[in-house]
Amino acid sequence: MRSQNIFIILLIVFFTISGCQKEQKAREKKPPNLPTVKVDVVTATVIEIPFLNEVMGTVQPVNRAAIAAKITGTIEKIPVSLGSAVSRGDLLVEISAEEISAKVIQAQAQLAQAKRNLNRERKLLQKKAATSESVKSLQDMYRVAEAVYREAKTMLGYTKINAPFDGLITKKIANVGDLSTPGTPLLQLENNTKLQVVTSIPEGIILQIKEGDQLPVTIPAGDLSLTGTVAEIAPASDPFSRTTPIKINIENNSNLRSGQFARVALPGKNIGTLFVPASAVLTSGQMEKIFVADGGKAHLRLVRTGRHEADRIEILAGLNPGDKVIIDNNKFLLDGQPLNIN
Repeated sequence: MRSQNIFIILLIVFFTISGCQKEQKAREKKPPNLPTVKVDVVTATVIEIPFLNEVMGTVQPVNRAAIAAKITGTIEKIPVSLGSAVSRGDLLVEISAEEISAKVIQAQAQLAQAKRNLNRERKLLQKKAATSESVKSLQDMYRVAEAVYREAKTMLGYTKINAPFDGLITKKIANVGDLSTPGTPLLQLENNTKLQVVTSIPEGIILQIKEGDQLPVTIPAGDLSLTGTVAEIAPASDPFSRTTPIKINIENNSNLRSGQFARVALPGKNIGTLFVPASAVLTSGQMEKIFVADGGKAHLRLVRTGRHEADRIEILAGLNPGDKVIIDNNKFLLDGQPLNIN
């Protein structure tokens, strides 16, 4: 009987303790009384924006020339240095070619001899001491001698290379004393007052582009965002890369340099995406969050963002169209806090 009473007492103590613990847990789960916060909201809506493909390009001058010799000879003078500004007609390279000078003198003497022979034969013909056939033969010899002289004189002119246009020397490959050969570049001349971006467009997009179109161009090194005009489109595509070369004229700028890397944005189909004001997105460590208003209370949403623009941010995940997004007084909001929506 005594053991029975002890068992009953223990049961009463157990149930009493269990009840107290449940009551304590219920008190802990009861949400605290949070103050009501006055906020502004916007409705998350899908915005149609153009989808832009980007291709890489290079800034190049419209006028660019590789200066090469047309004859073989030793370089005697290069009166320009790397970065020199030259005007059209200025001497760039002078080549020593004594054999060409000798040929000019020889051709000149032969021309003078042919002319004397022709004049003498014409006088003899007037005295009927020569035939018209011999005069015609000497006329042909004179024309040949004249052509040889002109050829030699032209070759002598190739010993001096002049600038074809105004510009800057951007490459100096040869030096005084080097042997020049036909077609081998000696200098590179560029006119940087007119620049363009040279790039290649995928063949699936090239049909959407025509001459005169305006395309956005970005030059990261110069921190420039420009609008270029399509100037040239190649009539054929590269069968290996499946792309078509194009040239885009851009306005000159002091931050632009030949050879700079460029990005060109190409038009594409419109896509729908969610954008919210930048003030709506809060960052906590590596997490990005947004509060939405629902049922008069604030509800926390973890989101994944995309493009960040000046006053808005793209939301890739965590938000649905039609959600009421809180855009102010949200830095100290708590999940479930009552709201007073303006």
